[in-house]
Amino acid sequence: MCYCNRVDFELRPICSRTCYPPRSSPAEQEQRGLGRSPSRRRHLAPEKLLSTHLSTIGKDTNIKKGDGIGAEITDSVKTIFKAENVPVQWEQVDVTGLVEPANSLAEYPDAYQEAIRSLQRNKVGLKGILYTPVDRTGHPSFNVALRKELDIFASLALIKNIPGVETRLKDIDMVLVRENTEGEYSGLEHRPTPDIVESLKIITSYNSERIGRFAFDFAITNNRKKVTVIHKANIMKASDGLFRATIKKLGEQYPQITVNDMIVDNASMQAVSWPQQFDVLVTPNLYGTILSNIGAGLIGGPGLVPGASIGREHAVFEPGCRHVGLDIKGRNSANPTAMILSAVMMLRHLGLDGYADRISKATYDVIAEGKTRTPDLGGNNTTTEFTRAILDQLEKA
Repeated sequence: MCYCNRVDFELRPICSRTCYPPRSSPAEQEQRGLGRSPSRRRHLAPEKLLSTHLSTIGKDTNIKKGDGIGAEITDSVKTIFKAENVPVQWEQVDVTGLVEPANSLAEYPDAYQEAIRSLQRNKVGLKGILYTPVDRTGHPSFNVALRKELDIFASLALIKNIPGVETRLKDIDMVLVRENTEGEYSGLEHRPTPDIVESLKIITSYNSERIGRFAFDFAITNNRKKVTVIHKANIMKASDGLFRATIKKLGEQYPQITVNDMIVDNASMQAVSWPQQFDVLVTPNLYGTILSNIGAGLIGGPGLVPGASIGREHAVFEPGCRHVGLDIKGRNSANPTAMILSAVMMLRHLGLDGYADRISKATYDVIAEGKTRTPDLGGNNTTTEFTRAILDQLEKA
């Protein structure tokens, strides 16, 4: 099966200094190819992925294997890149979330500090998911700390049906744009007394507008027509009310985009009953992680959901659903598709479109053919065998 008529992931720099992309005139948009009716069917993932800043496009890339199945699926990417002679030099930093509690990023082991410095140098990273313990107090998530430290404010999860994967619902094609830096994920909790916990939820108009603008520009670039603001403003009238009002007001600057809003619990129900209604969803942090996992369940699991986290100067590519997979670690049974497609997005970001085309096509061809499947897709093939099948497809091309 050929997917040559589909456009693959691409990252587009928007501005050089600010996290607010400048608005362009209709003529400028037409010249850049924005706002056109799509001349061909959208790829299994969005055609163009916005980056708010691309200060340098280097070929030195940071890689963090992460915990659980991270090493196995990142090794799959490295194997494919090596076979294809992709001109990327890996700067590998091995970090883990399985460490003793730390109260701040500065207290993490040296490997974490080196991971930060590596991303600051290279601007681009491929990252496995790091484990965050649920039974330790005072232990911030390194995933969250990394995004805050580098102001990586936008997270994307790409939820689409993939030919060859049987699902109950068809024609699912939605993108979750999730604010990364505030909300409940700030982890601002304390105990005024041993039996009371206070948790702060911070929502600002600045960050709400920033993530909203990212979502709208993403929609325009990808010929998408609707942005849905997800919230719980009926109960959290001040915080979620600010998020909702800020983005809906911003939507007035984008007359070509339909803007609506939906309460998060209703959105969860709608996602499993009528997901085809959704196009681009923009959410605060907590709601985004819940909805991305619901979306993963609809299309075949977290192993099929690529993603990226984009900031002012840095881009980190990682699976869109952050499942560590500790229960299958070392079994050589993980599905590397999400990591491979995230790496394809990274190649677009680096301007290596030809390599991205070949790798993504080979990956989708293997899935569509159905002869090689990892256990999550109903097969019994290993990660290594799935990777080998992709290499075989590449050799045929």
